[in-house]
Amino acid sequence: MADLRINLAGIQSPNPFWLASAPPTNSGYQVQRAFEAGWGGAVWKTLGDPILNVSSRFAAVSFNGQRVAGFNNIELITDRPLEVNLQEIYETKKKFPNHAIIASLMVEPKQEKWHEIVKRVEDVGVDGLELNFGCPHGMAERGMGSASGQVPELVEKQTYWVKEAARTPVIVKLTPNITDITVTAEAATRGGADAISMINTINSLAGVDLDTWNTVPHVAGKGAHGGYCGPAVKPIALNMVADCARNPLVNVPISGIGGISNWQDAAEFILMGATGVQVCTAAMHHGFSIVEDMIDGLNNYLDDKGLASVMDLVGRSVSRYSNWGDLDLNYKIVAEINNDVCINCNKCHIACEDTSHQCIDLYTENGRPLLKVREEDCVGCNLCSIVCPVDGAISMVERKSTVPPMTWNERQSLISSLSK
Repeated sequence: MADLRINLAGIQSPNPFWLASAPPTNSGYQVQRAFEAGWGGAVWKTLGDPILNVSSRFAAVSFNGQRVAGFNNIELITDRPLEVNLQEIYETKKKFPNHAIIASLMVEPKQEKWHEIVKRVEDVGVDGLELNFGCPHGMAERGMGSASGQVPELVEKQTYWVKEAARTPVIVKLTPNITDITVTAEAATRGGADAISMINTINSLAGVDLDTWNTVPHVAGKGAHGGYCGPAVKPIALNMVADCARNPLVNVPISGIGGISNWQDAAEFILMGATGVQVCTAAMHHGFSIVEDMIDGLNNYLDDKGLASVMDLVGRSVSRYSNWGDLDLNYKIVAEINNDVCINCNKCHIACEDTSHQCIDLYTENGRPLLKVREEDCVGCNLCSIVCPVDGAISMVERKSTVPPMTWNERQSLISSLSK
């Protein structure tokens, strides 16, 4: 069995699976149930000044039979008194001393406000702080959340204010509702952040009811943009984690968030630079017990790879993530169809003929319909293998290039040198 313990900027955890700051971490009862189920840590639902929530709050996007492919919410930070939350944090930490409890915080961008709340939450024994600079709705309209998180100067300044008062590690949670998340990640690093977490939810509207014309969800016939999460946002989150992990100016650990539903998702985030991961939607969809399969699956994967610790997996794929201009223009792969496996649904032919490069031919041999790729016309776009419903029917295979590797940047550099 591999060692699943992690150390995120000094925060120890028995495994890399944490619950994100969200409805599942709204109370001590819930967090204690989660720890009993096997979660390594929990980021407490965001604490701050008292707020009022609305009803209804949640909506989901289903796709092709999959329930909750995406999840939308217009719920705000905790609506429970700060004193009650602090007492429950204290009791939970006392009962589970080896599990990580992180306090998510959000207050107005004022130095004294940050100093006050930091002192109060640290007095009850939290292992770290997470600054919520990402909430895209409700709180942003009050100048907090993503309203702060979209302004690098505010991210840096508020991180610095927290670090003035904090005795525990400070994690800065970043908003994805920005052109380049590395800009705010750099700002958090300059402000003294010990780690960053990403992504918070994405601005969204889940849908419109075609019978009533109300938004989904709606509050007495009116709607508002919410925060989008769940499996559908995973590729966006993974890209942002990778961009920060490969940025030399963001030299702090990362807690990965965004559509993580199983151990495979978690392993991908860790490979792309996350030290640990946070989960919300999957727990809301399936309950706390999903962590059992996550732990078993990651353990088995590490054993198969011959790795003694999950920390040995962190960032192993970061160096393989680059910019388009650094890709080899002369690398060649082509599609290869196995007609012994093919079921002749012709989805690959239709996709290639209508929307790609028309390089798949239909022909008949001994009365049997067959498909063949004209390799000289195949550009290796992968579309046919993506739409194929049968595993093993289409493979993408490498063909040896007759010319040496060359990237676009190298090509432009060569053209420039020859023109001088």
